[in-house]
This record gives sequence, C-alpha cells and structure tokens, in this order.
Amino acid sequence: MLIDPALLTETAEQRELRAVTRDFFAAHEADGSLWKRMAAELGVQGLAIPEEHGGAGYSFAELAVVLEEAGRALCAPRLLPTVVLAAHTLLLSGDERYLPAIADGTLTATVAFDGDVQARDGTLSGSADFVLDGADADLILVRAGDRLYACEAVPGTPLRVLDETRPQARLEFRGTPATPIGSADVVPRVLDIGRAALAAEQLGGIGHALDATVSYVQQRRQFGRPIGSFQAVKHRLAALLVEYEAARSAAAYAIACVATGSPELPVAAAAAATVCTGAYRLAVAEYVQLHGGTGFTWEHPAHRYVRRARADEVLFGTTQDHSAFLAAAWGL
Repeated sequence: MLIDPALLTETAEQRELRAVTRDFFAAHEADGSLWKRMAAELGVQGLAIPEEHGGAGYSFAELAVVLEEAGRALCAPRLLPTVVLAAHTLLLSGDERYLPAIADGTLTATVAFDGDVQARDGTLSGSADFVLDGADADLILVRAGDRLYACEAVPGTPLRVLDETRPQARLEFRGTPATPIGSADVVPRVLDIGRAALAAEQLGGIGHALDATVSYVQQRRQFGRPIGSFQAVKHRLAALLVEYEAARSAAAYAIACVATGSPELPVAAAAAATVCTGAYRLAVAEYVQLHGGTGFTWEHPAHRYVRRARADEVLFGTTQDHSAFLAAAWGL
C-alpha cells in the first residue's frame, strides 16, 4: 500500500497546532494541573478520537504533532499511555465506553500487556511491572491470556526508573473485578502505534538538543571567536542534522501508516524505532559534550534528555529487536 506523499508533509493547520502547543508547554509547568489545562485549553486528549466518541475527529498525524512537542519539552507523559496506547486499544477493540471520558480529559488510562495476569470468574490475579503511569491511572487495560480486560485503578508501587519524567509502576491484581473488552489480537498493532508515537516524541527531543546546542556554540567564545565557527564543531552538528532529517522521514512514514491504517505499519514502526532511537542517542551525546562542563551539571537540562533517550531505547523493544524484525521481514 503506497502512502500519499502529501501525508508526509506538514499542513498549515498542523503548523498552527505545533506553534500553539509549543507556546502552551513553554508557558506551563509540568505539574499535576497540566493534564486538565491541556484538556480545557487545547483539547489534545480527544484529537485522534472520532467525533462520535466525543473526540475532535482528527487523525493520528495531528496527535503526533502534539507528541513531538511534548517530547521537546519533556512533559505530558500521560499522553502516551492514555491517548495513544489505551485509546487505540479501545478503538481497535470496538469498545467505546471509556473513550468520551478520555477525550475530555477526565479519565486517565494505561495498559498492562506484559504482566503475569490470569482472569477467572470476572476477576484478575497476578502482577505487571513497568506499567506507564501505573500508580496514578484511573483505568487499566490488561492482557490476560488471549483476552483484554478493563479494571479500575489497583494498588501500584512506583518504580525507581532512569527517566523520572515518565513514571512507571508495578501493579498487583488480587481478585480485581474486571470487564472483558475484546481479544488480545489487537495488542501487536497497538504496540506498533506506540512505537510510531514514541518516534514522534523522540523527534521532539532531538530537535530540542540540536537547537539548544546550535544556540550555545554560536554564543560560547574561545580563542576570540564563537566555537561554532570551528570546523570540527560544524562537522559534528552537520552529522547530527543528517541523522535528525533521517529520523524525521522515518517517523513521518510510520505516523502516516497509523493515520491511514496501512498494513505496512509493523515495518514502518520498527524502522522508525531503530532510526529515531539512534538519532536521539547521538543528539543527547552532542548536547552534553558540545556544552562543555556546563552540560555535565545537574543544573543544566541536558541530563534529563539523556535519561529520556536512554530509557526510550527499551520502551517498546530494543534496537536489536527491531533490527531482527526488519531483517526477517526482508528475508535477510
């Protein structure tokens, strides 16, 4: 299935959404009130949810713009578990009960696909580790065997993770009442959608690192001239720009595959995960090193992007996993 090239180009409406979202994240601290402010002022939670379910009826492409800006600012971590993973699980399962509350920002949700959980007589028992926003989400969508279930919040133990801007928790299910929502057959596609969303976030982080570093080397002077005028620095930033553009292309294709329902999504998502992860790793390394001693301090934000980049490397599988999948898909 060929993707319309127009879907790979940002529209005027998307550019306006990007500007509004970037200004919003710059003006508001990433605190407990941000989620409600986003719903009230931007309505981003319902962007990609159909109008008949209380959403705005836009495509995943518009949601990806918001995800990229969230990745640039390292804020709104609930977008990924609630608006991407949980909402798309419900959409693909054909269970619309919870979608209006997600769309208006009154319900947060997450997924627990990889735990050791069993279902019996309408209850769940077992545990799941590293659940995104697991300690605070109102609704949890759980895979138990070959079925998916929805349950209300359960006791969660926050985990100490490398990236503190993306909270994770261990969840315990002890005879927890649960409602069936459908087959677990949708899980692989949901995870591919998650990889496309993560690629958008990573793109934002790369953009921040590149912009901040270019700005710094234009101002920092050594030997009577800006260090950005030195050929070695120019070459390093030029190499990063090449990686950034490659990541943008890979992410754009994966996002378009989600938006159009393309069967090419598994390959596109794996490629985006591989390319964007590698580019983000390079970006944060240059972010720290080209800022000199300043980049190694806790007071500078660079370390927060390093943590995010490193944590993202294993969020939906490793680069090795994605490379192996691509090799198999291409018969290598």
